[in-house]
Amino acid sequence: METLALPLFFSSFVTIYLIAYFVVFRNWNTKFRPEAASCSISLAHGTPAVLLATHSILADSTRGFASPNTKAENIVLDFSISYFLTDLLHYIVFYPRDLLFIAHHLATIFVFVTCRYVAFHGACAVLALLILAEVTSACQNAWTLAGSRRHDVVSAAKLYGLLSPPFYTFYSIVRGLVGPYLVYEMFVFYASGAAKGLIATWVWVSWMVVVVAAISVSILWISNLWVELYRERVGKSEKKIK
Repeated sequence: METLALPLFFSSFVTIYLIAYFVVFRNWNTKFRPEAASCSISLAHGTPAVLLATHSILADSTRGFASPNTKAENIVLDFSISYFLTDLLHYIVFYPRDLLFIAHHLATIFVFVTCRYVAFHGACAVLALLILAEVTSACQNAWTLAGSRRHDVVSAAKLYGLLSPPFYTFYSIVRGLVGPYLVYEMFVFYASGAAKGLIATWVWVSWMVVVVAAISVSILWISNLWVELYRERVGKSEKKIK
């Protein structure tokens, strides 16, 4: 099963993407269809990845930041590698100039691949980060889909406005507080030499660089959204007063 997991998962995500693009969202404007198809595979990955990763970590009695990867953890890693490969192809085909997202996906794939096929240790730490990254996925994808149609569909605009504050709050807590704390704990652990002989220094250092960069970009992104929301709400209040 382990050896077949990666191609099976990859073909599944590609299939989901194609069905979403050519069937589910066939009546949508071609401007929005690629993003909607991308959200579809993100939904198929996000919550299942959180559940699978949580189960695999809890099932590992020897879990730790440098513990050997279990079969269950390797399957989750292959599951996520497959998703990010599919979404990377999506960006290369439809948004080749979106270098930030392409770089993000390449870096994420690098972390998963080195954990799965190079270090063979540290899946507990990597999957803990995956849980934090994907726990907001369902809400974010609903928000993204509503946002893409908010200018031409009234119900989408209402849903977008309804989801924005709670989504921003949830995302801010996860990426702005819990995420940095977990990364700090990982850095202290690895820098202490506790993983010496198990995870090569260049591997865990590269993980730290990728994760710190990703969290920094996430914090900047959500901060800009909060500013936009504030300006939007202030603008509406001023119109009402006038």
